[in-house]
Amino acid sequence: MTPETLYEAWVYLAASPLLGLTTTLVVYIVCNWLYQRSGQWPGLNPVMASIIVLVTLLKTTDTSYETYFEGAQFIHFLLGPATVALAFPLYRQLPKLKGLWGFILGGILLGGLGSALSGIWIAELLGASGTTLLSLAPKSVTTPVGMGIAEKIGGLPSLTAGLVVLTGVIGAVIGPSLFRLLRIRSDIAKGIAMGTASHGIGTARALQLSEEMGAFSGLAMALSALITTFTLPVVLQYLSYY
Repeated sequence: MTPETLYEAWVYLAASPLLGLTTTLVVYIVCNWLYQRSGQWPGLNPVMASIIVLVTLLKTTDTSYETYFEGAQFIHFLLGPATVALAFPLYRQLPKLKGLWGFILGGILLGGLGSALSGIWIAELLGASGTTLLSLAPKSVTTPVGMGIAEKIGGLPSLTAGLVVLTGVIGAVIGPSLFRLLRIRSDIAKGIAMGTASHGIGTARALQLSEEMGAFSGLAMALSALITTFTLPVVLQYLSYY
């Protein structure tokens, strides 16, 4: 079969909404298999690897994102139920949560604002534009919330979406190694850090490591999005960023 024939077959199949769904599932399964075979080497994180493969595939075949998303939106829809399902492992950790809620809220508040402001200050030192700074600010909250915040404060939602995904992937890749380096042994502390800094992608990685870590990461992800929504615009306005 010639390359021209393969390209024509892909163009034909691309018209089917199920192609995006099937391609996404197959790519993730293969990337996850490679990740497990490598002994869970961070450089082969299945989320990061899947994104790279899918973007390369779409660019190579000149397939628009809109065409791809017609099928992939079924997976996107499952993001809501998957997030709600995180309440179950958290419920099992309720006794621990009751005694630590003050520390958890304080950690999430400081972690969320620290992540936003440190990113802005570093980008500012590197000469980034004002729009880029405002797009960067909500990089550590889940994508829909981050895009909404960016739009409200004058950033670019599309740029924020890419930065959110990149932040989550980086956190999922280096987070476990960083915990070992800093000798952080508490799964509760690890979970709060992963959820606050790396939202859903970090939470998915935390769930792979332990149920307790995943439960507190899911809690941190949700509370971080809520707290950041109300506090970040006020803080940025006070600091005269918009």
